[in-house]
Amino acid sequence: MDYQLSNESLEQCRDRSDPHIVVAMSGGVDSSVTALLLKQAGYRVSAIFMKNWNEPREDQACEWEKDVEDVLAVCEPLEIPVNTVDLSKNYWDCVFEEFVDEYRRGRTPNPDILCNREIKFKAFLEHATKLGGDLIATGHYARIQQDDNRRYQLLKGLDPGKDQSYFLYAIGQAALRRTIFPIGGLEKRDVRRIAHEAGLATSKKKDSTGICFIGERRFRDFLGHYLPAQPGDIRNTESAVIGRHAGAAFYTLGQREGLGIGGVSGSEEGPWFVVAKDVGKNELIAAQGHDHPLLMTKSLSADTLSWIAGEPPKTGLQCHAKTRYRQPDQPCTIREIDGDRLAVSFSEPQRAVTPGQSVVLYVNDQCLGGGIINETE
Repeated sequence: MDYQLSNESLEQCRDRSDPHIVVAMSGGVDSSVTALLLKQAGYRVSAIFMKNWNEPREDQACEWEKDVEDVLAVCEPLEIPVNTVDLSKNYWDCVFEEFVDEYRRGRTPNPDILCNREIKFKAFLEHATKLGGDLIATGHYARIQQDDNRRYQLLKGLDPGKDQSYFLYAIGQAALRRTIFPIGGLEKRDVRRIAHEAGLATSKKKDSTGICFIGERRFRDFLGHYLPAQPGDIRNTESAVIGRHAGAAFYTLGQREGLGIGGVSGSEEGPWFVVAKDVGKNELIAAQGHDHPLLMTKSLSADTLSWIAGEPPKTGLQCHAKTRYRQPDQPCTIREIDGDRLAVSFSEPQRAVTPGQSVVLYVNDQCLGGGIINETE
């Protein structure tokens, strides 16, 4: 059964005569259906599999080799040629080293955002261009459209549970001009159904999770290979030592699991949460209460700003923001934009806003851009 591309994707293709579209194939169902839809629409389609991680798993499993097999199992029946490219050095230099350095500084980075900016929509796009590609296509749940000034806008994916625009806010006009998201106008269940009805080998494959291009790992053990553990004290808000941690870098604000705090004299029974980190002293501060006041904030500042339109929105704009993926949109006001600094105030207190994560701004379904959170008030 044939399924039509979204209007946004068709508009991107119509800007070029007989475009050659290069699909970023991961071995998952989303990129598989992306390739299928483009092929059924009659476009010249080729595929590239990116190998971005060379370090072995603890169990020595070679996940990428299985992913390549799945890509071939999808593309060969569709008569889509497949190339592979090793971008592992780009990934290490531009994503992973910064990922580890952020944890070393006591922050909690988002590697998916870095990966999109530096790998999928930069290094991969450059490689696809060398192979004669006019456009690239990925299996992201997002949409692209042009405004009246012919600038490209990034819109949320139609499926609110899968929308990935949060991870894409740092890609600019040059990349958006060369990109299409064929499944951005579909819900995940429809993507699964398309894959099943087309008999794609990946139709029942589970979605990938974990660190971008690295996959699921026992996080503390994995990070410990690159950032040696430095055990230290866990203190309560009165500075009394109530436990020990394995290394402050391994914990994030609002975290409950893994603290190992038992009964504390003078405290009620109940879970403890990380409410602050003192990296200089290698200490965690913990308190009871999911919404403890130290976890709540009504404002933040961010830097390393990226704006989809190429220029910032106006100060005073009332819009919505996310400070983590899949968070419901939160009403906010842009209080200040000064060069590479953004200040945002929220209508309601926000829980566990975490330095190193990103704040992403929206007006309705349109993603404006955002930046990396550096502090809260």
